[in-house]
Amino acid sequence: MRLSGAQLVVRALEDEGIPFTFGIPGTHNIELYDTLAESDRVYPVLVTDEQSASFMADAVWRASGKLGCVNAVPGAGLTHAMSGIAEAYMDGVAMLVLGCGIRRDTGKSYQLHDVDQLAMVRPVTKVALRPERGSDVYPMIREACRIARAGTPGPVFVEIPANLYLFTHDVALDRSAPHPAPAPAPSAEALERCAAILREAARPLLYLGAGAMNADVVALAEMLEAPVATTFQGKGVFPESHPLALWPGFGDAAPPFARAIARECDATLAIGCRFGEVATASYGVKPPRPVIHVDINGDVLGRNVATDVAIAADAGAFVRALLPLLTHRPLDTTLRTRIRDGHAAVQRGWHDAASRTGVTPAILLDGLQRRFGPMTIFTTDSGNGTFLAVECLRLEQPRHLLGPIDYSCMGYAIPAAIGAKLACPDAPVVALAGDGAFLMTGLELLTAANEGAGIVALVLRDRELAQISQFQSVALNRKTCSVLPDYDLAALAAGVGLDCVRLDRDADIEQVLDRVAAMTDEGRPVVVDVAIDYREKTFFTRGVVKTNLGRLPWPDRLRFLTRALLRRVGVG
Repeated sequence: MRLSGAQLVVRALEDEGIPFTFGIPGTHNIELYDTLAESDRVYPVLVTDEQSASFMADAVWRASGKLGCVNAVPGAGLTHAMSGIAEAYMDGVAMLVLGCGIRRDTGKSYQLHDVDQLAMVRPVTKVALRPERGSDVYPMIREACRIARAGTPGPVFVEIPANLYLFTHDVALDRSAPHPAPAPAPSAEALERCAAILREAARPLLYLGAGAMNADVVALAEMLEAPVATTFQGKGVFPESHPLALWPGFGDAAPPFARAIARECDATLAIGCRFGEVATASYGVKPPRPVIHVDINGDVLGRNVATDVAIAADAGAFVRALLPLLTHRPLDTTLRTRIRDGHAAVQRGWHDAASRTGVTPAILLDGLQRRFGPMTIFTTDSGNGTFLAVECLRLEQPRHLLGPIDYSCMGYAIPAAIGAKLACPDAPVVALAGDGAFLMTGLELLTAANEGAGIVALVLRDRELAQISQFQSVALNRKTCSVLPDYDLAALAAGVGLDCVRLDRDADIEQVLDRVAAMTDEGRPVVVDVAIDYREKTFFTRGVVKTNLGRLPWPDRLRFLTRALLRRVGVG
């Protein structure tokens, strides 16, 4: 049969079950967009900026497990999208980046948008490919999608030269799905070593990342009667209402009760995690030894934490094989009571420190969960919003907190909320956007309005770049370039046809959220101007400052402390 390059691409997207493409059309991919208009299975979403396109595609995967697609024109379209591509790469998010290339059949130089796109994206993608012939287009996209999902998920890039879109090609399509590579399985020897360590431990600690999402970790925790800590991305992998749910973290950035319980453990079983900088609050954790580390990607094993047993394996397969080797431990009522009382004390502390002049983050997040329910998907932005959500929300399952973690890219929350809402239309979606991050991608609310994506966009307004401002004030006693110029959020919302509701104090939370819910029930996005009070610092902020100060040599530590003290008393 003869098919154009555009038809081949769309058939590949359809056969991969890709529901959306996100991007802005240009001269090089005009044929592709024309063909997408005829598809009843792949919907092209017009965005205002390609950075947002990559955040939306990212959120489709995180929220639903379906592959999202960035549809980028050459040159600036791709470079605009690269922040979100790099975020997906560092956070282990599968994504198809469908790049368009210049014509390669003319022999001409200095073409429009002509840059080496493959060289640009190779450092932040699992693979970067370019078909040379029309017959390569369809199988190459299918194979790229398989690679995106395999092992540690990540973004893949396929550049389609514009001439392949323009012309038709003789092809014979094999539309069967590529066979996925078998996931690595644990060896019998490694399993027995792991089981022996866990059997001998009086109280092991479970530490779970997003890679443990498909493993029966509840059965494992109850078999071991082990407290469970998670990474930021692993939040919700273990239900946080469970009496063994300790905290998202266990080092200096955790509350005292969680640190104390973790210190008493005498082994660590870490599954589906990397011990990265953000998850460990600047490497401020010391896993109880011996350490067993399990991850599908063998490259992460032993990189940041020395391991006693390192197992490259799929988390689900590992847990299934391990459980029969363990003995069910009796219920530890003392441990469970300490965890319950520790969480209650943290909650009391948040409420005792409630704001008198603004909105208390913990009370706001609790109100959001009560009003919108357990299926709510939250998206966050780089900085304080992410740390507050990680600490204050209580999630029962994964895929309900989407945030930029290891690349920590500002501007994520609003476009990610749109992607999540399109992928999961029945779930309430709440964006927690900092007022600085909102300035980067807030105009994407126009896309939300155009698509009828009824998200709640909370703009947490303290008129500062909150996380950096807090670090500056704690460590330096001075703020530089972290105080924002003010802006009229209601006017910006009105400019894209949306309502803006003010939330100025805790007493108004319930009433405001009822009003907001009524709007989103009608498919209308709504903006909430939140007078957030960040004076109570997160455990994360305090822990990071303590950890980084503590690892400085004493002369530098004294220099930092002296400078901060002198500034506090008005000297220097």
